[in-house]
Parts: sequence; C-alpha cells; structure tokens
Amino acid sequence: QVQLVESGGGLVQPGGSLRLSCAASGNFFGVSTMGWYRQAPGKQRGLVATITDSGGTNYLDSVKGRFTISRDNAKNTVYLQMNSLKPEDTAVYYCYANIRNKVAAWTDYWGQGTQVTVSS
Repeated sequence: QVQLVESGGGLVQPGGSLRLSCAASGNFFGVSTMGWYRQAPGKQRGLVATITDSGGTNYLDSVKGRFTISRDNAKNTVYLQMNSLKPEDTAVYYCYANIRNKVAAWTDYWGQGTQVTVSS
C-alpha cells in the first residue's frame, strides 16, 4: 500500500509562515512528480506548486515569490515553505505524488489534506 502523510498545517496570522511536509511510504519502485494542491470552501481543488524528480518547479502565479516547493528524494518527501501568507491562502492543502507502485503502474496518489488558516 502507498500512503502520503502530511503535516505542518495550522492557524497563522497574515504575513506569517508555515512549512508543510508530505512523506510517501509503502511499497513502490519510484516517485516522479510531487506537489501541493489546495481547496478553499466553495471552490475547486487547484494546483499550488509541483516539483519533478529532477527538481523542475511550477507555481500558481499568486504564490510565486512567497511559496517555495522542495523535495528530498532519499526520503520521498516534499515540502512547501509558505511565507508572507495572506487570508486568501486559507484552504485545505493536499499533497500529490505520481508513484510507480509494486505492480509497476504509475499512479496518482493524494494525501488526506491539512488545513491552513490565515487569520488575525
């Protein structure tokens, strides 16, 4: 079984920072692209940032310059450093990973979600 386990969400004041982490565990052969998506109340889930296994990154325009995605391939872990947080960043953040599982099929996996609330 493959699992993505997230941590690091919480309540922070505007202008503050949070760091999200997500580790892939279980039986698998490899991890390709990893990333973070978010879903605010009443809105669809959308991309925040992704990172390939070679380090190529992609960001939502509204988070560029404030958020940084990184990964540790040895630990199969992806991070999202969020600085200068704004109330509009409030959402449930979901970790994503494209993983080659034990039957050698590349499959998209999702974490359970972690709440990020930016409020004074």
